[in-house]
Amino acid sequence: MTGPAPVRLGAVSYLNTRPLVYGLERDPAFDVRFDVPSRCAELLHDGAIDVGLIPSIEYLRGPHGPYSIVPDVALASRGAVASVALYVAAHIGDISRVGSIALDVSSRTSIALTQVLCARLFRIAPKLEPQTPDIARMLSRSDAALLIGDNALFLDHRSLGATKIDLGEAWFQLTGLPFVYAVWAGRPGVLNAANVAALRHARDAGVARPAEIAHRCYGDEARRTIAERYLRDNMKYDLGDDEKAGLKLFFQYAGELGLVPPSSELRFYP
Repeated sequence: MTGPAPVRLGAVSYLNTRPLVYGLERDPAFDVRFDVPSRCAELLHDGAIDVGLIPSIEYLRGPHGPYSIVPDVALASRGAVASVALYVAAHIGDISRVGSIALDVSSRTSIALTQVLCARLFRIAPKLEPQTPDIARMLSRSDAALLIGDNALFLDHRSLGATKIDLGEAWFQLTGLPFVYAVWAGRPGVLNAANVAALRHARDAGVARPAEIAHRCYGDEARRTIAERYLRDNMKYDLGDDEKAGLKLFFQYAGELGLVPPSSELRFYP
């Protein structure tokens, strides 16, 4: 007799998600694939994976209603995140003068966060222009550029003369709450208690090993140093009460802008 089919798990290919998938590729209960965040969401919406580490904004965009979330696990920051940022072109200088923003199309939560912050904190209404994440090209066409992931983490924006605005820090300035960038989510019933425990155990094991993960991901010593500090100090991997409050407030603000259906409901796997 054969056992149950493995859970098709869609993970994100960025450094910051590696602690969440520590050891899962060797777990026969899971079949893991890696993509950019926006692609993870597409695969989940299309039913091509069972559970995805999806941009948090996509939780409310499922074709059959809200998904269920793996409890206590998230990709979050409380303040500066370092890897989600707006870069303002040197000739513009200040966010208040930005009239257009080039958006990294590999993200969806960060695009929605940019729109929320523009409306509520920066008090601007820029033209939004989705583009591939090429900072030089983006800033040649727009006043500012949104970058996420490793492209943002390792960018030397000073060499471009650009100003970096950390969106995790901006959200905390606006709300005093953490920001949740991604969650494990899927259709109700596709995970059992053992699967949920395995995902939480992977998180715990990965969070305890920032130096090991940084060393595995990068051969360059300078990048390893940045990566280890980032995993240890910037990224948070819990979904506690403060994170839930921040997520609900983000959904409220996004709903008011018409970016998602109005909802603050959070449903969890048992």
